[in-house]
Amino acid sequence: MSTAARAALSPVTFEHQPWTVVTVIAADIAALQLSLAFGLVVRKLLAPWLSAEVEFEQYFAVAIGILLLPMVNYQLGIYPGYLLGPVERLRRRTLATLAVFGGLVAWDNIVARGVLSRGVLLATFVFALVLPPLAEAAARRALVARGLWGIPVVVLGAGEAGRSIVRTLRGEPQLGLVPVALLDNRPDAWNGVVEGVPVAGPLGLAQDFEQRAAAAIVALADLGAEDAGLLQDLNFPRVILAPQFSGVGSLWVTARDLGGNLGLEIKKNLLIPRNLSLKRAMDRAIALPLFLLSVPVMTAAAVWIKLVSRGPAFHCQIREGIGGAPIAVWKLRTMHLDGERLLDAWFREHPEARLEWARHFKLRRDPRVLPGIGKVLRRSSLDELPQLWSVLKGEMSLVGPRPFPDYHLEQFPEPFRALRTRVLPGLTGMWQVSSRSDGDVAAQEALDTYYIRNWSPWLDLYILARTVGAVLFARGAY
Repeated sequence: MSTAARAALSPVTFEHQPWTVVTVIAADIAALQLSLAFGLVVRKLLAPWLSAEVEFEQYFAVAIGILLLPMVNYQLGIYPGYLLGPVERLRRRTLATLAVFGGLVAWDNIVARGVLSRGVLLATFVFALVLPPLAEAAARRALVARGLWGIPVVVLGAGEAGRSIVRTLRGEPQLGLVPVALLDNRPDAWNGVVEGVPVAGPLGLAQDFEQRAAAAIVALADLGAEDAGLLQDLNFPRVILAPQFSGVGSLWVTARDLGGNLGLEIKKNLLIPRNLSLKRAMDRAIALPLFLLSVPVMTAAAVWIKLVSRGPAFHCQIREGIGGAPIAVWKLRTMHLDGERLLDAWFREHPEARLEWARHFKLRRDPRVLPGIGKVLRRSSLDELPQLWSVLKGEMSLVGPRPFPDYHLEQFPEPFRALRTRVLPGLTGMWQVSSRSDGDVAAQEALDTYYIRNWSPWLDLYILARTVGAVLFARGAY
């Protein structure tokens, strides 16, 4: 056995998996009880407008009843949730929460006849949609930082496909798959290292890892019918096939039995009318209250802009919308009116800034930005608030590829530009929550392509939740 193989087979600290599950469940229970406490506070605040009083027995009954949720989550595989992406985890959690609270309401109406406080239950339900996922994410990050999150996996194939998988798993530890070795039949790959993971030897060593790894990922580009025996001989609890299909969706894929043949169903969600109707309904339901709440903010910002710069408080650009149709995109003005002249002068004085502009079409030190209010609006993304009106009009969506200027679009290849026009442009998107200003043109293309090909209402909800954090902490914004 090679040196790399012996190193890969050496013990590591994955024996704490039971504590991992206990930690996540404990975080969930604590978040649920906190949701109940917040729900009780909301109910107390509304007490002057409600006639019924909340007795201790009603509060206690709700506290016990919501403990059904961790049990349902466990049955849905959320604990610890390895192999579940964040969107699928959000989908399962939301459906479980709806089912449990709906069941509690039905039980109270049909059997208990009013034991539960419906006001407390409703308020708790709202908080339970938000707080437990946040608690789980915090617990997961803490476990990842201490090396207590994930199961060891061995990757079969050290070609480009296997290397890409290792890079992804190392870069996204929340998936819970920790690569410990790669196997490949090419001798020139042995004893090499990929992203810190050794190439231990040929595929025949797979059986030596069966007691060492909890899963095997098959990433062989030339896997054919003759290799079926290899898959049958892999005695891992989990065997994951990673077929190399470029340009197709990966999020909503279902395995199908086609008379003894394996088939993969790839849902084209953008072609399902009811999904698009749901997206529009979600847009309006969320955008309307946000727009009403934003009116005082936009008014105050507009006054501040007028105080520091002559000219209009709002700025409009014509951008490309769905189907390539032009749309008006409004923003609160954050730049001087003679911004282009200032930018040209800046480039003459700072030639290195041209390279930054060519990669990101943004500058960390932008001479065009208004003092004070300009930086505040851009770092908080509040300059985008007027686009909520475009969402209500149906010209934009809350989530989608951002409507870039023509000079930005010209940097993209024509097939990607055509792909972008298949969906409404968005107020936020995958690029904004993943990279924001730090992502270059290639990252923008990759992330927007992923969104369009894997779109679903759950992906929209996940991106909206991530947007809140990205805006609050101003990650990548300038």
